[in-house]
Amino acid sequence: MPDSDPNTLTDEASRVDGARASLEAALRSALGPKLRVTDPTTASAYEADQCLLAAHGAPSYVVHATEQDDVVNTLQVAHRFRTPVVSRGAGTGLTGGANAIDGCIVLNLAAMDRIVDIDPATRTARVEPGVINGVLDRAAAQQGLGYFPDPGSKDISTIGGNIATNAGGMCCVKYGVTRNHVAELTVVLADGQILRTGSRTRKNVTGLDLTSLIVGSEGTLGVITEATVWLHPRPTTASTVIALFPSLENAVASVDSITRSLLPAAAELMDAATVVAVNDFTGMGIDSRAEAVLLLRFDGSEVANAADAQQADELMTGHGAFEVFRTNDAAEGKELMAARAVALTALERKGATLLDDVAVPVHQLPALVTGVRHIARQQDVLIATFGHAADGNMHPTIVFDPADDSARQRAAAAFEDILHLAVRLGGVLSGEHGIGVLKQHHLDAQLDPVAREVMAKVKKALDPMGILNPGRSL
Repeated sequence: MPDSDPNTLTDEASRVDGARASLEAALRSALGPKLRVTDPTTASAYEADQCLLAAHGAPSYVVHATEQDDVVNTLQVAHRFRTPVVSRGAGTGLTGGANAIDGCIVLNLAAMDRIVDIDPATRTARVEPGVINGVLDRAAAQQGLGYFPDPGSKDISTIGGNIATNAGGMCCVKYGVTRNHVAELTVVLADGQILRTGSRTRKNVTGLDLTSLIVGSEGTLGVITEATVWLHPRPTTASTVIALFPSLENAVASVDSITRSLLPAAAELMDAATVVAVNDFTGMGIDSRAEAVLLLRFDGSEVANAADAQQADELMTGHGAFEVFRTNDAAEGKELMAARAVALTALERKGATLLDDVAVPVHQLPALVTGVRHIARQQDVLIATFGHAADGNMHPTIVFDPADDSARQRAAAAFEDILHLAVRLGGVLSGEHGIGVLKQHHLDAQLDPVAREVMAKVKKALDPMGILNPGRSL
């Protein structure tokens, strides 16, 4: 094979350098001091989210957007130069959906964090994408309202990221996921055009539902710069129930019985491994005989809450719960629900975690939890299972030593096995965390070829150059 012509190589290098210089000059002209050229010391903070096993690259530029014009200007330049753009907020994702691609522009939206207005008349809030979920909820509380989507990361994750992944949380069984709370969106498309979707009316079938299309698209169809979200009257009373079971199967069977006649605001499950970690972390002293713990919360009227809690108590006792505790006291209820809220933090103290996020029909929960325990034995890994039992969304969490190559490989294998199990049970690859990089290669297991083809056509229509978060979600 003949040696490469050094003149040709030099010409190619000069062309690449020239293109990069032109791109950088255009970005500087459009953005000024909001543009940062990265090097190994500054790139690392913008390379990856919280997922340990998802691949990432190194960005060439980071744009710190503070207003919509920054997003428009960035995308106009990127579109002209066909440069990939990865948008991100707080970086709390768990599937690598905001991971950088080599040479990309990272569009950092964290500083776009204004609550523009809260309107009690329409029960809506208009916010920028960098607003923290919990901050919005607390601001709404001052008007007697609440923002109900409540992912476990609500005190650190952003509304923009929640919308991009259609985040869920504990209250989804009664109040729905993020998609159910989005009224309007302002989105900057790949070429810099501004798209406005939705309305503040409760009903709207004018044209296609572009709002729902954007929600959950993980930054692949456009960049959200503003959202109007629905707020709801804040419950003033709640009843909380905690039940301890001798087996995981008994606990999940009781969930099916409860949801046939009752609608809890939350129904959270923890297995024995999760309970041990929570006890070690909090000192709560949950009975070590429990192979599973079920936590329920009912909100609404005080009388209805108490009646529902009593009925749930009877149903769980009938399914073998050996201890049930009920309270109408708000402080006590908050303490009980905190056990579930700190589950992931407690497990992280045991080692590195790989948090799965699968959802199955509720009647398949027994098969899911049994299958996960079989996978744990087969792959010789610790898997602690907890999650949102009433909507079938579980978070089997693999705990492993990241410094041990064999442990990492077994953890990755167990993660893959759990995904295959969920799909076999008629479930989905992700209930609320998204696909990102981590689950991309599994999409064919759930989506039929025609569905993927249609998705590709939608992507092509909105992002013809393929610059927005390429290789993710779709």
